[in-house]
Amino acid sequence: MPDFLTETRAGYDALVAEYVDLFMDDLKTNPFDQSVLRLFTDLVPPGKVLEVGCGPGRVTSWLHRQGLDISGVDLSPGMLAHARATFPDIVFTEGDMRSLDVPDASLSGLVAWYSIIHIPAAFLPGVLAEFRRVLAPGGLLLVAFQVGDEILRLRDIDFRRLDPAVIAGLLAEAGFAPVAQGRWEPRETERTPQAWQLVRAGQAVLG
Repeated sequence: MPDFLTETRAGYDALVAEYVDLFMDDLKTNPFDQSVLRLFTDLVPPGKVLEVGCGPGRVTSWLHRQGLDISGVDLSPGMLAHARATFPDIVFTEGDMRSLDVPDASLSGLVAWYSIIHIPAAFLPGVLAEFRRVLAPGGLLLVAFQVGDEILRLRDIDFRRLDPAVIAGLLAEAGFAPVAQGRWEPRETERTPQAWQLVRAGQAVLG
């Protein structure tokens, strides 16, 4: 396993209690995030959905309550233990987004909610190609991330700010067509601009 994955997993394992205290209930009072997740819920075709980088399951469970047939995958055993204990009716598995244990073209939707921010630039094309592999033609991918060009090192984890134009280009190269995108400026609870992109898988896997 590459060093960046080992560090990310260990860092999140050490942060479970603090992360849950800070963010577990954030969606209840965050209309920005809710609006985008509802758009995904409204547009995703019927079928199975996966959240990649699900952490303690807060977004996965929210989408499950909206009626989606969703499961979660994460790198951190500590985060997964909390997710499984808190939401026993949802399947959570340990995995690496670079190589998902999911059959080709088997998903109708995939959510990467602030999880690709831990992936170095050299690995991003491969990750997005993997997302495309597991999505059926017409399936939806939602990615969210913080905007910028710097790397924040916090608790031995690298948090990468990303350029929306670069991400849009990489998504196109991976075989996705744009559906919608947006950006939120800094506000009281978020010091960094945030962006999201909703894209649709093309008719054939590229490559």
